[in-house]
Amino acid sequence: MKQLTHLTDPVYVKPTRETVFDRLFKSMIRDERDLPFVYLTLKITFTLWPLAILMYWPGVNNWLWWTAAIAYQFFNNITFKGPFGLMLHCTSHRAFFEKKYGFLNNYLPWVIGPLFGQTPESYYSHHIGMHHPENNMPDDDSCTMMYQRDSFRGFLHYLWSFVTFGVYDTAKYHIRKKRNKLMVKLVRGELFFIGACVGLSFINFPATFVVFILPFVISRIIMMVGNWAQHAFIDAEDPDNCYKNSITCINTKYNHKCWNDGYHISHHIKPSMHWTEHPVYFRKTLDEYISNDAIVFDGIHFLHVWLWLMTKRYDLLAKHFVNIGDRFQSDAEIISFLKQRTLRINTVQHAAAAAAA
Repeated sequence: MKQLTHLTDPVYVKPTRETVFDRLFKSMIRDERDLPFVYLTLKITFTLWPLAILMYWPGVNNWLWWTAAIAYQFFNNITFKGPFGLMLHCTSHRAFFEKKYGFLNNYLPWVIGPLFGQTPESYYSHHIGMHHPENNMPDDDSCTMMYQRDSFRGFLHYLWSFVTFGVYDTAKYHIRKKRNKLMVKLVRGELFFIGACVGLSFINFPATFVVFILPFVISRIIMMVGNWAQHAFIDAEDPDNCYKNSITCINTKYNHKCWNDGYHISHHIKPSMHWTEHPVYFRKTLDEYISNDAIVFDGIHFLHVWLWLMTKRYDLLAKHFVNIGDRFQSDAEIISFLKQRTLRINTVQHAAAAAAA
């Protein structure tokens, strides 16, 4: 186990010097703290789109095509996928551009998103329209409660359910909740992406596979891996408590690369809180984490959590567990606590008990 000492995760520091471009871009965006998003967007645009166009260019010889394909996959999945995915997450919760430049808010989901396999606006419809309102409870299509959360077989069932019926179930949810605009956004984005992939496959299937289809498959898997880890440890007695159905990962390079995404508990408590504020908020509300038996890990991120759950390496999880409030005396106690939190929860019985209460 670890003790909480200091935090190394990023917070906003006002720059002492600004370039002409800094001032220009800051005049266009709603929050100057999001200036790094502008530069990330430009890097992605002038890296991935030229490589994508090159792969579609008629007459490109094999060695150049394969060079572009390998470079595209490297930049897409290794360099940019995490930062882009969490930039899309942040800008879904907080509009990126000022109202008079509002049309630019479509650039990430419609122009850049498809390169990462993000079907336009479906992420917003699922994440903002369903996941946060339902908070990983049974009406949430990505709910983890009904699975044994240290089981790889359970994860595969979870992944299969989301890949095959996720869009259908989310659309049904929005219809049931009378959120027709979100349903339209979801279906429109999915159909646009599928239609584009089918049409482009007739023009150049290898390029379409590399540019759009493979990133789509990888993104859907990574999103489910992340959500599984974020909501793997649930208190069956209080499953809709954000402190008891989410986790927080601190002091990890992931938070520097992916905009403090490790602070998942505080994100569910205050979804619109700016990404730079989470470390400070964590310190200020530490007593709430302690009183609610919240799970905090130090030095690891969600992929570690998922992998170690799948391999049942509770010893490694306990090694990085932060013993806030000195609640535990040994790693053995922590392991027992974590195992209890990953047990499958009978959602039918839980719903019946909640209705009777």
